[in-house]
Amino acid sequence: MSENLDLVRSIYADWRRGDWSSTDWADRAIEFNIADGPVPVVVIGVAAMAESWQQWLSAWEHFRLAVDEYRELDSERVLVLTRYGGRGKTSGADIGEMWTNSATLLYVRNGKVTKLVGYNNRDRALADLGLER
Repeated sequence: MSENLDLVRSIYADWRRGDWSSTDWADRAIEFNIADGPVPVVVIGVAAMAESWQQWLSAWEHFRLAVDEYRELDSERVLVLTRYGGRGKTSGADIGEMWTNSATLLYVRNGKVTKLVGYNNRDRALADLGLER
C-alpha cells in the first residue's frame, strides 16, 4: 500500500467517526470541488474548504459516511467510493435508509491533498474518470 493510500485511509477513518476537525492533510492551496449536486462548488484554500464543508454538514442531522472501496488510480490520485445518509434539517427527509452512492477523488502530492473533488453521484464520477463500476 502506498503512502498516498495510507493518508487517504487516515482521513476517512476520522470522517467515518464524524471527526471533521483536522485539516493537517490538506495543502494550504487545496482546490475543493463539488462537481455535481444542487450547488456545484469550487473554492481554493483550507479556510474556504472548511467553510464550504461546514455549510454542507450544517444542513444535516445525524450525517453518516461509509466507505465502500479505495482505488489508487495512479501515483497522485485516489478514488474513494462512498455512501452517505442522514436527515435533512430543513426538509426532515431521512435518506439514512437509502444511502446516497457518492465518490471523492483526491489528488495527493508530497504527503498533502492538493485537490479534492466530491461527487454526489458515483456513476458520474466513474464516467468522468472513464472507469467501470
